Formats: sequence, structure tokens, C-alpha cells
Amino acid sequence: MTPPKTPSQPVDAERLRAEPPPEPANVPQQNGPQQSAPCEGPAKSGDAGDAGDRPAGRAPASRRYWIKLFLPPVLLLVIGALLIFKLGVAQRMGWISSGEAGGPAASAPAGGNVRYICPMMCTPPQDEPGRCPVCGMELVPATTGGDAGDGRSIVVDAAARRIANIRTAAVQAAPQTRTIRAVGQLRYDEGALATISSYVDGRIERLYADYTGVVVRQGDQLALVYSPELYSAQVEFVQTKRSLSGEPSGTLARLRESQERLYEGSRRKLIELGMTESQVAQLEEAGEANSRLHLVSPISGTVIERLAVEGQYVKAGEPIYRIVDLANVWLMLDLFPEDVAAVRYGQRVEAELQSLPGQRFAGRVAFIDPVVNAKTRTVGVRVVLPNEAGRLRIGDYARANVEVQLTRSGEAAPDVYDSELAGKWISPRHPQVIEDQAGACRVCGVPLVPASQFGFAEKPVDPSRVLVVPRNAVLMAGQNSVLYVEVEPGRFEIRPVVLGPSIGDRIVIVRGVDEGEQVAVSGNFLIDSQMQLAGNPSLIDPTRLQAKPQKPDGPLELERGELERISGEAGAELERLYEAYFAVSATLADDRAVPPDQSQPLYELANRLAASDQLSPPARARIGSIAEHSRQLHSLTIEEARLSFKPISKSILQLAAQARGEGMEASYIHYYCSMVPGGEGDWLQPSPPLANPYWGSKMLRCGIAAGELSPSDAAKDERPVPLGEPSAQEPPCCAAKPAEPAVHQEPAAEIKRRKTGRNHP
Repeated sequence: MTPPKTPSQPVDAERLRAEPPPEPANVPQQNGPQQSAPCEGPAKSGDAGDAGDRPAGRAPASRRYWIKLFLPPVLLLVIGALLIFKLGVAQRMGWISSGEAGGPAASAPAGGNVRYICPMMCTPPQDEPGRCPVCGMELVPATTGGDAGDGRSIVVDAAARRIANIRTAAVQAAPQTRTIRAVGQLRYDEGALATISSYVDGRIERLYADYTGVVVRQGDQLALVYSPELYSAQVEFVQTKRSLSGEPSGTLARLRESQERLYEGSRRKLIELGMTESQVAQLEEAGEANSRLHLVSPISGTVIERLAVEGQYVKAGEPIYRIVDLANVWLMLDLFPEDVAAVRYGQRVEAELQSLPGQRFAGRVAFIDPVVNAKTRTVGVRVVLPNEAGRLRIGDYARANVEVQLTRSGEAAPDVYDSELAGKWISPRHPQVIEDQAGACRVCGVPLVPASQFGFAEKPVDPSRVLVVPRNAVLMAGQNSVLYVEVEPGRFEIRPVVLGPSIGDRIVIVRGVDEGEQVAVSGNFLIDSQMQLAGNPSLIDPTRLQAKPQKPDGPLELERGELERISGEAGAELERLYEAYFAVSATLADDRAVPPDQSQPLYELANRLAASDQLSPPARARIGSIAEHSRQLHSLTIEEARLSFKPISKSILQLAAQARGEGMEASYIHYYCSMVPGGEGDWLQPSPPLANPYWGSKMLRCGIAAGELSPSDAAKDERPVPLGEPSAQEPPCCAAKPAEPAVHQEPAAEIKRRKTGRNHP
């Protein structure tokens, strides 16, 4: 058999191709027993030769495989990172904008009132799109609806309303009772305390009430005291009595009169040494002195303190017992000053004791401390509780409730109906003493007074209807309180309101809304945030809510509509309000400070009219502004009063254009002066000549007649008095207001350089 060729020997390729392939029949014989070892030799040699060629030929192929596997993903990641980087740079430079920000901006109508805001509220709303100069965020449009450009409301569509869970509730008007809650402690009735003292020097031989807590009655014997001084006084009394009785009838009248005076003096001495009338009578009847004296209780009550023991020597005036009558106890409460203002003498109070839960005890207010505690800023209130059954224990804590009927303004009603006090007489010191007729107090003897003097009506009174809303409908921040009123479906308008007291989960609204209006009770914070984003007035900045903007150099523009005719007492008070305003205006024009007899009628009339149901909510709001600025008008200087007179005049002008008393046809003249510092130099007068309240004697006739308010022309604008025409009494000083020269402010660095002689940055 020919030996196999090594790989180094040349192989004839043509010969190899010419050789026939091996017979298939030999294949199954490989596993048979005839297979010989020499047949395996060439195959193994050939395999060994291939294995020797494999490391040199497959190494490059392995590297190419790994490169093809990892190179495409790495290239993709690098290209994606470069694209993201370039997009970020382009967006940062403002070359492109995000689709979310650009969509609404692009879809905004041309010329629409669209403002752009920073989502972080770094800067005020802008008129042009772009990026925030502070934080670099994309400005977004602040539109909230197609017709929401009135500056005081926003429109919320149905989908956004469901997502924000915005719910509304109606403003309710009903009689309301406010409950004042307080916690107090039971104490002794100080008027029922008594101290049993020794009237003479002596020794206590026996104590009948020998422990604290003994219940005694008036006249019961408490102790037995031995006193030589008392014995001497008794001997003197007995001898005087015998001398007086043993004198014959013919004794001189002067001598007998002297004996009678000695008798009365010795008798009075025994009374002052502690003996009672009955004890003196017994001594007089027995005719024998006794060196022992029984001390008796002056009142019925309970011994709360024993201060001596048997066998103890006591001095005159030294206390032995302290006794108190527990038929009435005091409940001492601490109320805040604003709560005390609604409480009156004799008012009914219900208390629940800590030791007797679920049981209520009724009492009445007996005293209201006139001083506020400087440490706790509270006022003490004393309530008298009956304790005939003796269930009330001194020192126990109690929760007290005081029911107060409210008026429209949220204050306590001036007259309260109490069935127990209607038409009755009450003691001015002890409110538990109530009688059907006049007389004297059975406790102190003071004459009784009618309960009506303390504000208790003799007949039931109709309670006032008070406006209330749920507590969570009101947004409060500092001195600002606002509601969001749904004036029409989907449109929410901001309303500044004046709040009254809280009543459970509701709160009283004094001014700002009307009965039946729908206010947001859920989601109102989201509405407020949208108001801020839109640049509208909101809880944080309600000062943006102003009236229609006026020209800075012109008179106030009044909106005239159908005139409200107010009838009855409210109409008469409205006309008196105008007259009170005219009196204040004349006083300021006369260069005099406003006296209290002019400012107080103006304030009181405005305060009453602001709570009247006969006026519309806008009219009540203007009258409320008059009351607010006229309350302290009499305590201001002339210059300060003239500043406060501006908002008063503005509200009076708007009110006169809207409401007048029934049957009143007098016309009023609207005057304006452009020389008033700060503008708003409008005021109202009943008739000429012009008298400027802002300048007084300096420029008394400075002004123009801006118009005439006549009830007969209510549906029209002001009568055609030529606008801007000067007053007929004086030259046209107000025709043109000279521009104020610009004030140059020297830089601080320049001022410092001149002072120190050195340059400063």
C-alpha cells in the first residue's frame, strides 16, 4: 500500500480530478469487523494537517465577525446622541420650539389677545412668544377660552371641569345662629362665702363641726368658746337689768333714763361680742351670766375649711371656719374679645360637665370683665349655674355653648327673644333672680329692672336672613378673601368678599355675592391658578380687579342705566347719605377738619344701607366702600381726610348714577379738577357754585362741570354740560394740567464719592 503524501509534497491537481470518487459500498463497512487500522492512517494524517492550517487562516475571520456585530449599534448610538445634542442647541438658541408650545401659539388667531407666561411664573406675562429670561423655559400661551378676555374671569370647558373635579354650590340666605364655644371651670359663688371668727379672746372648748365637708344650717351651733371678757359683759348686763327692774316707780325720770341707756349699751355690747338676739333673750330671761358662748352659723352651707382645733386659744377676729352655700356655683369662662362682643348680661348659657357627660345645665351670664387679659388676650365671663341638687362639684371642667342670633352684617342681633325673660323683671346683679313684677332682689335688695334694658324682646322677633357659603368655597390669604362665582355655564368670575363669623362648616358673607349665585366649592384653587396664569386678578394679587380704566387726565366716566328707585326708609336713608356727603365736602372746601358729627352720620348711614336688601349687590358694594373710608374720617388731618375723600366721592358718583330715593327729582352736578395730586379729582355737589374740597381756599373755584346727574335722564348719559368747560366763577385753571418736571436722582456712588473724596463702584 502506498504511504500517504505529506502536505509538503506537490499534488497533481489534474490527477486528483481524474480519479474516481470512492465507492459508496465501502461506507457501511467502516463499522464492520473487516475494517483495518491502515485505512485510518491517511484520514488522521489529513485531519492533522488541516488542524495545523486552522489558527493562521481563521484569526482574521474572527475579528471581522466581532466588528460586524458591534459596529452598527455603536454608530447608531453616536449618531442619535449627535442629533439630540444638535436639537437641544437649536431649541436653546430659539431656532426651533417644542411642538406642545408651538401648537397653541400657531393655532392662536391672528391679532388675538394672547399673552405668554413662564410656567414657573418667574416674570410677568409677555405679549410675544419666546423663552423666559430668568429660567430659560419656553413661554406658553395663557389663553383659557375664546371669549374670556374680560380680565376678571376664565372659561373652563366641560372636559377640564371633569378632570379638575370642579363643583359648585348655591349661596344660601336663611336665619343663622352662631354658637360660641368655650371651656371653663366651676368655682365657689363668692357672694355665698362666710367666715366664722371669734369675736372675743378665749379658748375653744368644743368643736361641733369637727371636719371639713359638714353640711350646716343657719343657726346651728358650731363651737363652744370660753371667754372671761364675754362673762364680764354678761354680768354687767344682768346687773343693769336688775337695777332697772328694781327701781321704784317714783324714781326720778332723769335717773331712770340713765339706767335705760346703760341697759341698752350693755345689750349692744353683747351683740357685738358675738351673741345672737336669741342668746341675749335667754340670758335676760335666766338672769345668770355664762362664761361659755356657742358660735352659730350665719348661713346654711358646707364647711369647706376648719382653721382651729379643740383646746386652742384664739384671738378676737381669728377665723375658725369657712362656710359656703353651694346652691349656686360660678362657671368661669375665657372668651376672645370678638366673641365677647356678641354676649350680653343675662344671656342663657348651656354647660356640659366633664364628670357628667351628656347632661346639660343651664345658667345665665352674670358678669363680663371689662378688661382684656394682657397675657392670654381673653376676656373673663362669669356664668351662674343653679346647683340645688348638689351635683356640680367645684373645680370640675365644663364645656359651655352660647347661642347668638346673627344679622345680615354678621353681628349679633340687637334684640333677642327669650321666653323666660319676655316681659319679666331681672336683678341687675343676680341674673338668676327673675320676677313677674317690679320689686327688690331677694339676694341683695337692689331694685329689679325690666329685662328689655338688656336687649331681651318682649315678643318674638323675625330673624334676619344671612348669606352663607360652604367654608371650602372661600380662598383666604392675609386680608384678602375671594370667591369664584359661576356667572354663566363654564365661566368663573372672581369676587372679593367681606367675611363674617364661621358657623360650623359654613361661613357668613357680609358683602360680595347675592343669594342664589353658584360658587365653586371644589377645584377653586385650580381656577385661581389659571387666573394667575392668564394675568387676571387672583387671590395673591386681587388689586388687579379694578373698575373700568379711566383716562388719567379726565373726569370719571359713569355708566348710566336704568335708575333704581329705593322706597321706604331705605330710600330716605339713601338721600340722607347724599346730604351727609355734601356736608363733608363743604367742610373740606372750607379748610376745616371733618368733625365727628359729620363723619359718624355718613358712616352709620352707609353701614346700614350696605346691609339693606332693597339695594342691588353693586350698589351695596359701593356703599360698603363709603362706610370703610368714612369710619375714621374725623380722626384724620385735613390732608389725610382729602385723600380718603377720593374713594368716597368715586363711590358716591357711581351710586348717584345708579340709585335714588323714590320721588326724589333733585339734580346733582359732577365736578372735576385735574390739578388734584394723584388724579381722581372728582366730586359731587347739589348746586353751584363750585367749591373744590381738594384744594380749599388755595384754589376754591378750580374745576370743571363734568356733567349733571338728573333722575329724569337716568337712561341717558350725564346732561350735556360741556365736558372740560371751566367753572363760570373762575378762569380756566384746570383746562390743562402742566407736566411735572422730571426729578433727577443722583446716583448713590456719586454721592459717596463727593463725601469721601474716593471713587466707589
